[in-house]
Amino acid sequence: MTTISNDLAELLDREATRINTPEFIDSDPVQFPRRFSKLQDIEIAAFLSATIAWGNRKMICNNCNKMLRLMDNQPYNYVMDKGYEDIHERFNIHRTFFSNDFVYFLKGLHRIYSNYSSIDEFAEHNGVAGTDEPSWELVKLMNAEFETANEGTSNSRCLPGNLDKTALKRVNMALRWLVRDDGIVDLGVWRSLKPSQLFIPLDVHVGNTARNLGMLARKANDKRSVLELTSILRQFRPDDPIFYDYALFGIGIGNKYTGNLSPLA
Repeated sequence: MTTISNDLAELLDREATRINTPEFIDSDPVQFPRRFSKLQDIEIAAFLSATIAWGNRKMICNNCNKMLRLMDNQPYNYVMDKGYEDIHERFNIHRTFFSNDFVYFLKGLHRIYSNYSSIDEFAEHNGVAGTDEPSWELVKLMNAEFETANEGTSNSRCLPGNLDKTALKRVNMALRWLVRDDGIVDLGVWRSLKPSQLFIPLDVHVGNTARNLGMLARKANDKRSVLELTSILRQFRPDDPIFYDYALFGIGIGNKYTGNLSPLA
């Protein structure tokens, strides 16, 4: 097994601790699921907010607010009452995500919630935790439900379909919010998965930081890179590897590190 250098471990621990604070919440989409106390509201806010979490963070947060207002700030009631059936015109919600994508997503959620008390129960009932790649298995299952609810059509703007290659960044981020529970930023409301089963939400910033630190050689921000990087992070904290998402995000955004460190001792 690869031995991780103490210098790199100390850097990541320090930076993750610096970023993982209550102050982080106000400028991050994690603030939206945190507004709710009912599990179903939290799940819906988490998945929808994560789905549009790409691009400018201020714009992301503004548009997450837009989605919640469309649901009268009662996501679960809106889904189960089929409030989305009142949306007849096509309008933009966030970049390439439009009202018809929003309606597609909510129809899929309605189908799941009509048969399970929560998406957490849906994941548990379908044995997601017993698979090697729970995030991708969950999306495969959710896509099947979404397609059935939408007359057999698929929609990659809601959930990715290329599960052999996609890094699944946005879903992995939503799962971080729902599964991790250190009482600081993430909510930890799910019971079907453990933090040890999570995967790094790999975006451009996280990928570039990991490469600068010598933790990732691959140039593509794809599924294989997620698996490789997560396997390294699990050597630091086997029970909670995605704690280091805060470090890789913080270093990448804040340009706090520009040198070279190897993960090898």
